[in-house]
Amino acid sequence: MKDYIRHQRGRMFESNFLEFFSRVHPAAPFVLWIPVVLYVASSTLLNHTSTPLEFAAVLPLGFVTWQLLEYFIHKKLFHWTGGSPLVRQLTGAEGHVFHHRYPDDDTRLVMPIAVSITLATIIAALLWPIGRPDLTIPFWSGIVCGYLWYDFMHWSQHYRKPLTSWGRRLRAHHMSHHFNDPDTNFGISHMYIDMIMGTVRRRAATEVEE
Repeated sequence: MKDYIRHQRGRMFESNFLEFFSRVHPAAPFVLWIPVVLYVASSTLLNHTSTPLEFAAVLPLGFVTWQLLEYFIHKKLFHWTGGSPLVRQLTGAEGHVFHHRYPDDDTRLVMPIAVSITLATIIAALLWPIGRPDLTIPFWSGIVCGYLWYDFMHWSQHYRKPLTSWGRRLRAHHMSHHFNDPDTNFGISHMYIDMIMGTVRRRAATEVEE
């Protein structure tokens, strides 16, 4: 028996208040974070806190760092099976179980705003003691850009057909995680970390595209 329900939205909470805030319009992260990153980047450059060369060099490092975070958050937190229901809600594990149950619920394809703000704040707080804003601000900005790319790719893989061969491979990579083996293919915006970590699974030719 399949443990997922296709082409439907599901209800996560009995409380209408919690249910309302558990749903996210897919444009919401971009409406919030693109202006924030542009403001932070422009302010940092105009104030000469960081040079254009420093920004161009460090921002990609932040982007790649998010891809590492994405892999380990997905694998270690979202697929964590221990803890109390409250702890599992706080770590995102319960929400991820719901996403696997209703993979086509288009109101839950991007990270909730409260979660992204909390995560961005924690990362900023960890970077603050380093005392090198010329490097940590571009690094933080790159992490946020990587997160936005992740949200966009996750929404795309569930909501629309890919336009390129790379997009089709990436979508098949993620659909295999959903419908064939949830213990593999943890990368969403990429496949290479699964290849490095030995958690990649290639779908057989006989498997039906979901």
